[in-house]
Amino acid sequence: MQLIKVLVVDDSAFMRKLISDYLRSEASIEVIGTARNGEDAVKKIKRLRPDVVTMDIEMPVMNGLEALKVIMDEHPVPVVMLSSTTKEGADETVKAMSIGAVDFLAKPSGTISLDLYKVQSDIVRKVIEASKVNMGKMVPDQKRFMPVEVPKMNGLADGDALIAIGTSTGGPRALQKVLAELPRSIPAPIVIVQHMPPGFTKSLAARLDGLSDITIKEAEQGEKLQKGTAYIAPGGEHLKIVSKGDGLFAQLDRGEPVNGHRPSVDVLFASIADLGHQNTIAVIMTGMGSDGTKGLASLKGKGRVRVIAEAEETCIVYGMPKAAVAGGYVDRSVELGEISQSILNYLR
Repeated sequence: MQLIKVLVVDDSAFMRKLISDYLRSEASIEVIGTARNGEDAVKKIKRLRPDVVTMDIEMPVMNGLEALKVIMDEHPVPVVMLSSTTKEGADETVKAMSIGAVDFLAKPSGTISLDLYKVQSDIVRKVIEASKVNMGKMVPDQKRFMPVEVPKMNGLADGDALIAIGTSTGGPRALQKVLAELPRSIPAPIVIVQHMPPGFTKSLAARLDGLSDITIKEAEQGEKLQKGTAYIAPGGEHLKIVSKGDGLFAQLDRGEPVNGHRPSVDVLFASIADLGHQNTIAVIMTGMGSDGTKGLASLKGKGRVRVIAEAEETCIVYGMPKAAVAGGYVDRSVELGEISQSILNYLR
């Protein structure tokens, strides 16, 4: 068995030891070194060549964001960020994801988390998942993508179309490209599940909104869905779509996790299927696991739906799209750069 070589980066000696001990408890992981700040990390990555790096954001000399930029430019390697759950920590985490971090983990109680044991299994799982990421498929981080031209609309554009997107690992950067290419005049609302814990989706929505022509926000309980607006499920809450009178509305709940996730793509897709003959364009993008496949089965059985899957060629992790394709629920598999145009083509 080939071991996953990990470099642990944190300015706290206590945290470095704790994280290293947790990772060493997994037989498939070897901690090959530690670093006390970003500058130290950059040097050791070049020398030790780890498979995965875990890195704190707040560090002296060179912080995690500064180090991440250098790493992505000089020696790209899967990086899992460790951050606080404060608003500032959430904003920095979302920035890290846009720079090239493949995943993140929220420390339970700040920079020095004595209760880090609460997320021990998550640290191990995320490192193992990160080791499977193809860094050659990371989307270039651009300040703004240009919206694609809107085709002449008819059919689904007559007032009842809905676009639903599900994604996980690698999703924030992929969403940035797809959403920033959608025009403000798109004649449908967009609902999104991105696997994230509480406290981070509002920062994600704010960042994506600043890079896009459409409006992007965190979904709120009971709000009516508007055309040209994207609604991201809040971390820790399932997003369901319900029909009332003259429109579609967001419904949030904190039911049990599905597929280990809350929000869950399956829950979102199944709620749309329950609407009946809702015209839906469902998109399943990069992510670990199979969340969304059962929901697509429900959509195919009850509604008028076209399903787009991100092709393996551009997926950071070809898990969720692969499961959907294997289930026979996908109408088109396209590379990331073609998803926005494919959505608009189906709206014709």
